[in-house]
Amino acid sequence: MIKKILKVTGLILGVLVVIIAGYYTKAHISTNQRMHKKYAVTPQVLPILNDSAVLARGEHLTRIKSCDGCHGKDLGGKVFVDNPALGLLIAPNLTKGKGGRPADYNAEDWSLALRHGLRRDHTPLLFMPSHEFTLMSEEDMTAIISYCANLQPIDREFPESNIGPLARVLADLDKLPLLPAEMIDHDRKMVKEVKAEISTEYGKYLSTSCTGCHRENLKGGDPVAPGYPEVADISGSGHPGQWTDEQFIQTLRTGVTPEGKTLNPEEMPWTMTKEFSDIELRALHLYLKSI
Repeated sequence: MIKKILKVTGLILGVLVVIIAGYYTKAHISTNQRMHKKYAVTPQVLPILNDSAVLARGEHLTRIKSCDGCHGKDLGGKVFVDNPALGLLIAPNLTKGKGGRPADYNAEDWSLALRHGLRRDHTPLLFMPSHEFTLMSEEDMTAIISYCANLQPIDREFPESNIGPLARVLADLDKLPLLPAEMIDHDRKMVKEVKAEISTEYGKYLSTSCTGCHRENLKGGDPVAPGYPEVADISGSGHPGQWTDEQFIQTLRTGVTPEGKTLNPEEMPWTMTKEFSDIELRALHLYLKSI
């Protein structure tokens, strides 16, 4: 009897191993095909300017878009994830120093990366949140491209990113935004500008930085990745909808809510939101309360 039970158990385990191996093979092939797909995109090329006001605006945008959170404070790149299951994920050196952008990296290349999530060979970038950047106005996109193109060279080299098995499986199940280029309307035209004022329109424009975690409706939901908590509702029906502007600003600048909760910056990036101006935070709060 024991031998029979062991035989049946071994058979079941063998079948499960075959099924898992077969699915992983499918996921590996599928993600490889998606990672090497070439997109037929003709980017709208914006000028690279040297105007001090434009560069200052561009620097501000890199802070509130958390470019330095991924690429390092000096935008010289850093190891973003180093995990056997997820892989080795590198946020590359954005400067023209050794290991960074090539000397001939131009306005078209910046537009492909920021607006379309694509490399200069038109294959998709990994985890680059271009689905948020693509919604920027021409004025702001020009500013951020100009600032990045004028960065002081930093010599910092990294190995190639390597996608781990769990990341491939999650991407295959559409549970991980491995290739944001797939989420972009590549034919969408940019608006010229969005006026920086305390208005729901400007607040909605700024909220694109929130939708990656809090969802399109900003009402939160399931964790963004395994091991993370559920994502909070930040619309008018959530806690922020009950806060005053001053409480909202204080929370997004200090990471401590009016209820006394301390926010983990790895889960809620208040170290990024503290860079928003008062006008930006008031506009954002106005929009969140309107939902």
